[in-house]
Amino acid sequence: MADSQKRKAKILYLMKIFLEETDEEHGLTMPQLIKKLETYGITANRKTIYSDIAELSDFGVDIIGEKIGREYIYHAVGRTFELAELKLLVDSVQAAKFISEKKSRELIKKLGELASRHEAKQLTRQVLISGRVKTMNESVYYGVDKLHQAINDDRQITFRYFQWNMDKEPELRHGGKLYKASPWSLIWDDEYYYLVAFDEDDKRIKHYRVDKMLEIEQTEEARAGREEFGSFNVSTYSKQLFGMFGGEVRKVTLECRKEAAGIIIDRFGKDVIMQKIDDEHFICVVDVAISKQFEGWLFSLAGIIKITAPSDVADAVKNDALRFASGEE
Repeated sequence: MADSQKRKAKILYLMKIFLEETDEEHGLTMPQLIKKLETYGITANRKTIYSDIAELSDFGVDIIGEKIGREYIYHAVGRTFELAELKLLVDSVQAAKFISEKKSRELIKKLGELASRHEAKQLTRQVLISGRVKTMNESVYYGVDKLHQAINDDRQITFRYFQWNMDKEPELRHGGKLYKASPWSLIWDDEYYYLVAFDEDDKRIKHYRVDKMLEIEQTEEARAGREEFGSFNVSTYSKQLFGMFGGEVRKVTLECRKEAAGIIIDRFGKDVIMQKIDDEHFICVVDVAISKQFEGWLFSLAGIIKITAPSDVADAVKNDALRFASGEE
């Protein structure tokens, strides 16, 4: 690099040193700054560095100097992301099932670059392989982006959809034929991403797990289902489904013990109406998609929550519980 180029690049390397090597708890002395610049082949002196620090401060890099003992220590503070915020993002990436283990590591490494090397060590200590089930579909990361793009472009998509077989191998559904749908919304539920779309052939709203979608492509056709999604509410839709398993949506009455109040609110939201029966019980009426997952939720709360209406749904749940208890298929 020519001397003229080095002089122009000096302030950029100085900013790089401040952002990578310093933070609120760690700083560098003037001799250390000069030595760090020398590792990039750049010669500097105190006068020029003082001038560069002033320019970086004017640019928006918050650099402060403080006297510690006999020396002045300089460090960059007030970053875009605080360390606590970065830890929160790291935890979210690590916990998300729809992001593969490999992609999680890549994202966490990039998040670490937003902190100093000292703070990045704290992020690394948080990244422990917890054995959580992570998606095996590496393309999901880019699939989400394609789906957002199709929604923004108001276009339909095609894709293939798979399920896992007993040999732990992906098996294409519908004989591997292409699915066609109009994407309208993405939902993150139970740590998975789901696409909510309109199926023009069946004339109804469906949802698909994004990590099971392959070969997502945008078509030239405009999306269908605008009327159906005109009054669509993502929050209501996700509350009605259990584990994103669909079924006929019915209005059901649940009789609950008082300790179930938190469970009901967590599941259906604070707007749910809970009518007190006595000091120990209350009832609520909610819209749910009737499915085996809904029944499983009720079974897990036996003695705390029970369904009392409508009678056909209550009887079906009771009969399934008896079959389960007896070991029947």
